[in-house]
Amino acid sequence: MSTRPAPAAPPRPWSRPPFLHVRSRALPLTVVTLVCVALVAAWAAHWLESRPYFDHTARVPVVVLAPLLASAAIGTGLYTHSDELDRTAVRRWWPRRLLHLLAPTVLAVGALAAAVPGHPEAYGALGMVRNVLGATGVAAASAALIGARPSWLPMTVYGGAVYLAAPRTPGGAAAVWAWPMQPGPQGAAWAVAVTAFVAGSALLVVRGARPERG
Repeated sequence: MSTRPAPAAPPRPWSRPPFLHVRSRALPLTVVTLVCVALVAAWAAHWLESRPYFDHTARVPVVVLAPLLASAAIGTGLYTHSDELDRTAVRRWWPRRLLHLLAPTVLAVGALAAAVPGHPEAYGALGMVRNVLGATGVAAASAALIGARPSWLPMTVYGGAVYLAAPRTPGGAAAVWAWPMQPGPQGAAWAVAVTAFVAGSALLVVRGARPERG
């Protein structure tokens, strides 16, 4: 009778390090949330535009609020339960942080842009892409400064205030401080949003999300 031990079963794909890393960052939940936000945004945009006496400009709430929800999902998804282990690891973590931020951002940009087709000159895909980038940049900076779990708060407060206070006429100084409310091709609004995204991404990649207790 043979006493040799049975050969070990091959590791399951989802038990390998890359999959474990993705699961530990709750990336699957972030992806599901972004898909749901895009579906709701598409339905809301179509419903608003189809109302009597409304046109594509009725999609302003969707173009402003959907990026806030998407950036909140991305920002809170940057939380890690093993911050101490990450910071003592031999391998550099900045490429993983960058990938962890860019992957859901690209998904959010593509899905939400598709939710508002047409009318690129006003509140269509261009405005949605700009707002997703800007809001995600603010969320990334907030994660680095105050922590991932409350990172949704600064952009939500700012976006809500801008939505209520922005003038109806686009352009001028409002293109800078009320950039989420501007039409898609507005250059100054794009400059602010891209700057926010680049600065927030760089801050997060260099520092990582601020450690949180609990």
